[in-house]
Amino acid sequence: MDYLWLYLRAPFAAFRAFQAGVYRPTSPVMPPSAAMGLILNLAGIEMRDPTPGPTTLIREDIPRLCLAVGTVTPGEVATLYQQLHSYPVGNSGKDLKPRTKGAKYWITPVRRELMANFEVMVGVRDPDPVLVERLQRGLTGTLDYPRYGLPFAGDNNFLFDRIEVLSAPHPAHWYGRLEPGDPPRRGSCRLTVGINRANNSKTTSFLYAPIEEPTTEPPESSWTWTPGEPR
Repeated sequence: MDYLWLYLRAPFAAFRAFQAGVYRPTSPVMPPSAAMGLILNLAGIEMRDPTPGPTTLIREDIPRLCLAVGTVTPGEVATLYQQLHSYPVGNSGKDLKPRTKGAKYWITPVRRELMANFEVMVGVRDPDPVLVERLQRGLTGTLDYPRYGLPFAGDNNFLFDRIEVLSAPHPAHWYGRLEPGDPPRRGSCRLTVGINRANNSKTTSFLYAPIEEPTTEPPESSWTWTPGEPR
């Protein structure tokens, strides 16, 4: 069985689910959906559906990858404050509208989580050799395919300072999927696997938890078909 191992490091990272409210947490690790998006970006494989519409959708024919993710060094969670400018729903703050001369007039302080010293391993089981070759060329700057934007660590303000293909993975706290009836495990969290931008209720996510002691090989429970099993 063949594997692709990617080592990723960034000073800061943030992976936030679709959410609203004044406190916006981050996942403690890169979700499988984000790992797939990064891999396809590096390989120059377009995810966006070219069909015109109010929302940029994801193509139906993107490759399906069997992924595992784990933290090499668990990142430190920090928070920052930000002013969120928006248009309120209903008549809230309508007396403020004339003062802003057409600009957004509803300002809310929001607290956002981020991870400092982000360091993870991503594994792909039985990857397509063509995808691996394109990814390696993408990392060396020799891939002659257009690519959308820079690879970033969840938030487009946070960039990786190291992306490296390894012959064998570093020991990591791999995140394994919890099944119904499993006992509680420390560090459990919900990670997105497949994103549906047209209907968020169809976005898929599962409950995961990291293994206590780092290992080189991911346990079987860590392998997840992303965005879903092959049809």
